[in-house]
Amino acid sequence: MRTAYAAWRALHCGILFACLLAAPGTAQAQAVARPAVAVPKPARTVLVMGDSLSAAFGLKASDGWVALTAQRIAQEAPGWRVVNASVSGETTSGGAARIAAALQRHRPAVVVIELGANDGLRGLPLAQIRANLARMVKAAQASGASVLLVGMRLPPNYGATYTRGFERIYSDLATQYKTGLVPFLLQPVMRDAGAFQTDNLHPSAATQPKLRDHVWPALKPLLR
Repeated sequence: MRTAYAAWRALHCGILFACLLAAPGTAQAQAVARPAVAVPKPARTVLVMGDSLSAAFGLKASDGWVALTAQRIAQEAPGWRVVNASVSGETTSGGAARIAAALQRHRPAVVVIELGANDGLRGLPLAQIRANLARMVKAAQASGASVLLVGMRLPPNYGATYTRGFERIYSDLATQYKTGLVPFLLQPVMRDAGAFQTDNLHPSAATQPKLRDHVWPALKPLLR
C-alpha cells in the first residue's frame, strides 16, 4: 500500500512540477519578459560664481535673478540644475582662490562668472582683475565647462581711463577665450533709481526678473 501511494505521489509531483515550468505566469517567465528600466541621467550643473549682485543681497534667495533663472531652466531646459556659489563682497581674487574646489565639488557643465565690481569699486589694478578672471575662465574651460562672463561698469568718478579699461576686461577676455558674454549685468536698470534698494547699489526684488531676462539670451545657448 505504501509503495503504491509513494509511486502515485511521485508521479503527481512530477506532473505538477512540469506544469509549473511550462506555465507562462511563473516568476522565471516574468523575469525574462520584464523590460529593462531606464536609469535617468544625472542633471547637468550651471555653477554661478558671483558677488552680492548674484547672491541676492538684501533679498530672499528665491527672489534673486539666479534663483529666477533656475526656475526658467527647470521649465525650458529640463535636465539642468543651478548651483549658486556667489558670496557677498567677493572679489576676483576670492573667486580665483575658490574656483578649483567649486569645480571639483559640483563638476559643472556651464560656469557663470559675475565678479569684478568689488575690485573696481576699490580701485584695484586692472591687470590684477584681468589676471584673476582669466584664471577662473581657464580653470573652468580646462574642466570641460562652457563659460559665461557677466560684466560690470563703474561710475564715471573713477576716471575715464580706469572705467573704460575696466569695461574692456570682459569683452577682451570673452574674445580671447571664446566665452559667452553679458557686457553689463545692470544694463536694463542702470538709469532707474527706483529699481534699487536703499543702498542705491543692489537692485530690488521687483527688478530681479529684468536681470534674469537680460542674462538669459546669453546663457540659453550654452545649455546644450
